[in-house]
Amino acid sequence: MTATSPTTEVSRGGSHELVIDGLRAGVAGLEVLTGVDLVVRSGEVHAVMGPNGSGKSTLAHVLMGKPGYQVLGGTVTLDGEDLLRLAPFERARLGLFLAPQDPIEVPGVGLHQTLTEALAGRGMSPDDAKGSLAARALVEAQRVGLETRLLERPLNVDLSGGERKRSETLQMALLQPNIAVLDELDSGIDIDGLHDVAQRVRDGVAEWGLGVLAITHYRRLLSVLQPDVVHVLVRGRIVASGGPELAGELERTGYAAFETAARADDSGTGIQN
Repeated sequence: MTATSPTTEVSRGGSHELVIDGLRAGVAGLEVLTGVDLVVRSGEVHAVMGPNGSGKSTLAHVLMGKPGYQVLGGTVTLDGEDLLRLAPFERARLGLFLAPQDPIEVPGVGLHQTLTEALAGRGMSPDDAKGSLAARALVEAQRVGLETRLLERPLNVDLSGGERKRSETLQMALLQPNIAVLDELDSGIDIDGLHDVAQRVRDGVAEWGLGVLAITHYRRLLSVLQPDVVHVLVRGRIVASGGPELAGELERTGYAAFETAARADDSGTGIQN
């Protein structure tokens, strides 16, 4: 696919591809990702599972360009565009979306204002963005189980953990990105809420060909998302990939065998992390 300019809105239809090749990255002088290879395409759901400290959230932060993380090697492209050279807002403009593990409060900035600016940044006129959001936000709030009165709040202010996850999912649905990175969408939310947000993500796969990279500890999220591929991330790299049954195996046996094998590989190559 032809590379697109970061200042031009990417077509919301068609096929899109996020390619991670040999990604190495760290924070505070410590190498955390030691060589991640992964491809996510439109209409695909990929799950990444792994023990604490394996690099799952680091992967999400590096993909979106969070300050403080250093890329040490490898490449990341979206539709042929080099993401690693772009600012976070340019990555979003290309169609990359991150639902963070812990959405922060942004006092003084309303949800509608945030979304209007985001749509305008993708090429929609401010008037059209406002008009588009007014009715759609109400519909999407109902779909994810978010009380409509909370749409008038400053972004995430005084929202519970579950309400924040519903709000993040609503934002994803309104922006309709090409690729969504979900960093533990299932944390801090009850069972009913988890079903609501996971189903909305799954519907996005069918409605506009959303590609999903879901980071999680638990199979309960995947029972609704229905991943095409489950990846095991250990010691900063993917050590195994398989179908949805792999998540069940991990739930039964844990990560010990994968960690032992990865540690042995690291010892053989002299890698330390």
